[in-house]
Amino acid sequence: MTPLTLGLLALVLSGALPAALGRMPRLRRTPAATLVLWQAVALAAVLSALGGGLAVVTDRVWHTDPGWPSYVVAGAALLLTALVVGRLLLTGHRVGTELRSLRRRHRHQVDLVGHRVDENDVRVLEHPLPVAYCLPGMRRSRIVLSSGALSRLGSGELAAVLAHERAHLKARHDLLLEWFTVFQRSFPRGVRSGTARAEVALLVEAHADRAAARDGRGPELQRALGAMTGAGHPDGALGAAEDGLATRVELLADPREHRLQAAVVRVAAAALLVLPTALVVWPWLTALAAR
Repeated sequence: MTPLTLGLLALVLSGALPAALGRMPRLRRTPAATLVLWQAVALAAVLSALGGGLAVVTDRVWHTDPGWPSYVVAGAALLLTALVVGRLLLTGHRVGTELRSLRRRHRHQVDLVGHRVDENDVRVLEHPLPVAYCLPGMRRSRIVLSSGALSRLGSGELAAVLAHERAHLKARHDLLLEWFTVFQRSFPRGVRSGTARAEVALLVEAHADRAAARDGRGPELQRALGAMTGAGHPDGALGAAEDGLATRVELLADPREHRLQAAVVRVAAAALLVLPTALVVWPWLTALAAR
């Protein structure tokens, strides 16, 4: 029953559960904890998919006299598990290579045509629309502002926008979004949910908003987001004026930490990781004890 249980669990964690969590907007009040929960869901789905194949090997091979049919079934399960791992690795390589190449070219262009301000990592481009975004990198990151943003935003609003972008860079939200892009593309279309990637994208913005709104800068950030509505940003960048602005402004109006909800969410995340791990490890321990 363990392989079947793990297979069903992988289907639920990759499709049904993300769809259900996406219909629980209260979770957005604790973006840091909820991001941990979403990571646990994705990792547990992968562990369940891989653990199902390993559980078949345990059930079929670790007997007194398994016989050749059991070895054939176990070999097929191992092959399927290897295909899952290979798909994850290949998708991760493709997504990572594409994003890093795109950002590297964009940083080079920004350094050529933009001009540096007081901060070494900030570049200003001549453009009438109020635009602000960041280009993450392992060694070199850039925060890009347009001249339209400088002319339209006050000093406090501009400071809040810069704090928002630096929060993205410090928390490495780009890696989190990259992982969920890989997760979404790796699972078959019929079972995966597009909710996970979209919800995580909103949560990383809410998390950066929370960091930028410290020290009473929430109202200034709200005004800045309103001024930059619809400005957009290039592919591969993280922009301050992302989708879900109405939701983010609503969240900024509630600066409370909601510690109880955050604790419950983190416990749920830990439980999600423990469940597939226990289902994989327990049969192996039982088989070892019986030998």
